Amino acid sequence: MDFGNFYQLIAKSPLSHWLEVLPGQIAAWQREALHGHFKNWARSVEHLPELSPETVDLLHSVTADSSQLSERQRGGIEKLLRNLMPWRKGPYSLYGVEITTEWRSDWKWERVLRHITPLAGRTILDVGCGSGYHLWRMVGAGAQLAVGIDPMQLFICQFEAVRKLLGGDQRAHMLPLGIEQLPELKAFDTVFSMGVLYHRRSPFDHLFQLKNQLVSGGELVLETLVIEGDDLQVLVPGERYAQMRNVWCIPTTGALKNWLEKCGFVDVRVVDYSITTTAEQRRTDWMTSESLAEFLDPADSSKTIEGYPAPLRAVLVATRP
Repeated sequence: MDFGNFYQLIAKSPLSHWLEVLPGQIAAWQREALHGHFKNWARSVEHLPELSPETVDLLHSVTADSSQLSERQRGGIEKLLRNLMPWRKGPYSLYGVEITTEWRSDWKWERVLRHITPLAGRTILDVGCGSGYHLWRMVGAGAQLAVGIDPMQLFICQFEAVRKLLGGDQRAHMLPLGIEQLPELKAFDTVFSMGVLYHRRSPFDHLFQLKNQLVSGGELVLETLVIEGDDLQVLVPGERYAQMRNVWCIPTTGALKNWLEKCGFVDVRVVDYSITTTAEQRRTDWMTSESLAEFLDPADSSKTIEGYPAPLRAVLVATRP
């Protein structure tokens, strides 16, 4: 995969100093990505047709279509996209192919969007972006540039597949990196971290890393698991939480607000609070393994299968002074 367009794009921007380390990091990732299923996934992306859609909607969905495609061509596109399963973040509607992803990420987006600074003209970072669904919605909301980072090989193949079917749109880019690999760029107007914090061994390090990417006055949008309780409570689960192995700690919203303020953020506020339902996270024919329904106590859906409080998510917004 060629990242040259992104390098050229940021060469004369406030992100230009990223080029001191970024090409070497990408080269290292490309060497490692030769293993496993990556070649097969990349080949599926390569075989997708170069299309210029007649209709594109990124404001209300991620949709592209053209009346010029035959049913055989649509079937070929669906077969190649199914080679990139499982699809977790979405949904996508691409030339009549409806990718019903595990997560209704569009629901989360609607909950978040109404509470944040309008994205028109902004440069945005999405940490742990998965397949990049929200990057396209950011573009639809008017972002000048939306950059996603996620080290998973499958996710970047899914992103590049969608980009190709959207006509090669260059307003969104995804890089195979983790947040810990980013220098202190201090160049993004908005930074999103959604569904990441509880996977981090050191949540304070993560919050400082997010802060270091923002311009002065920039906005952090943090979405994460929380529990109910007072400002001092934090759940540290055992080996698994809702069958996930890598969940380190889940605070209350009050504790999380305190954490953000301790890291130097100001104007910290909780803007959304919602229970995750089996309608929002579920098994589909594009993600056929177990999902939330199997992760909850079958006798009491208010608890996980391990006996912890069931997933509850909050969105907090904060400013770097």
